[in-house]
Amino acid sequence: MSNGPVALLASQEIEVLARDVIAEAQAGRKQAAWGKLQPLRKAQVWQPEAAMALLGVVYERCLSRESAIEVLSEVAHSHDQDFQILSALGRCLEAVSDIDDLNAPPPNDSVFHTIVEKLDGLAKIHEGRPQQEPILEGLATAARMLARQRDAIAESSHRKLAEINPQKSAYHYNLGLYYKTRGRFAEGVTSNRTAASLASEVFESYEWNLGICATGSGNAAVALDVWKRMGHAIEMGRFGLPEGRYPQCKVKLAERPLAERTSELDDPGAEETIWIERLSPCHGVIRSVPYQNLGVGYGDVILIDGAPITYHTYGEVQIPVFPHLATLLRRNYQVFDFAGTQETARQLADISAELDEDAVVYSHSESFRTLCANCWRDPDLDHDQHEEVSKHVVTGRIAAPPGIAPARLMDLIDGGIAKRERCHLYAPDLCAAAGLTARERIDRRRYALLTGN
Repeated sequence: MSNGPVALLASQEIEVLARDVIAEAQAGRKQAAWGKLQPLRKAQVWQPEAAMALLGVVYERCLSRESAIEVLSEVAHSHDQDFQILSALGRCLEAVSDIDDLNAPPPNDSVFHTIVEKLDGLAKIHEGRPQQEPILEGLATAARMLARQRDAIAESSHRKLAEINPQKSAYHYNLGLYYKTRGRFAEGVTSNRTAASLASEVFESYEWNLGICATGSGNAAVALDVWKRMGHAIEMGRFGLPEGRYPQCKVKLAERPLAERTSELDDPGAEETIWIERLSPCHGVIRSVPYQNLGVGYGDVILIDGAPITYHTYGEVQIPVFPHLATLLRRNYQVFDFAGTQETARQLADISAELDEDAVVYSHSESFRTLCANCWRDPDLDHDQHEEVSKHVVTGRIAAPPGIAPARLMDLIDGGIAKRERCHLYAPDLCAAAGLTARERIDRRRYALLTGN
């Protein structure tokens, strides 16, 4: 952006430009909005009023993330000692973060770190002065947006705000929000209850976060009270927590959710979108067997956040996809890979209905594949001429509670296979766990043939 001399803008011109930019953006014309923004970008170098107008545009999410980051970086460079502008800029960093994707890694844009450093220094300079409060507001937001990188600064800033102005409910709510995203659910309950007691009206966001924190901390009585107060048909149920009847939903499961990670290992690791049996507004049981080893899996009880990341469409139905907040209970199910063939769709998956307890044959893929029939009969033979045959191939995983003996699980699956025509399942690791050594060797060859592994 050129720093050459330009004519200063009158206050009314700044106001009109900002209003026009916001109107264009809200009408879906972000390119036009970007064009109308250019006079403000030029003027902000010399005019703090123009800089504040730009921050207002960013705060309203009127620009693409890349454009917004560019604007924020320019403003930070031009006004690197102005506590009012830097404080507002800190608050704007939430508008350029995907806060619904709770487990995203920390942003790598330098402006986040720059603003935290600037505001942290200004907060120390202005300690005990009126300027400290707005500085801490910007600092608390900016530090919280950096995932687990600046937790000490984020927590300290949120706590100091609640001490400076203890009657402001929003400060206690924001502290509770911080505690929730860091897995400190009991402290989140305390802060959210304080926020609610100070609020002049009932805020749904306060109720949601109190219910989530209460569930996460195992405070079932408080969680039940919140959900009933919000009109949910819910009572005490499994796992000592409230339970009602809710539609199934999906969760973006993370190997390292934000609430369970550290500053040294501050990324979500492997992620996978799975189905859960939703038991309350904020928790449920995993009902997919993940492809990957995430440290959490089928049958485990997880806590989810209240704001969906996105929606997945199935026909005319939209299914919300929530972020994985924390794992409440790991039930240590046994998991065994399998491959098999079937005559019709879901033959193997339907065996789940005949298994004990909560065991499941979970299909990850069902495909139509051409195989060599001779090798299919005996993969140890090397044939000059191959006879081809088509097979409906299925790969997936078997999951079963730890109390089911592998031999018993194998017998149940064999019983289900026997009831189905031209249906086969090969699970070498399950055979090994059941002590079926000879069968393991056969299953391992068949498994390799079907999967190519």
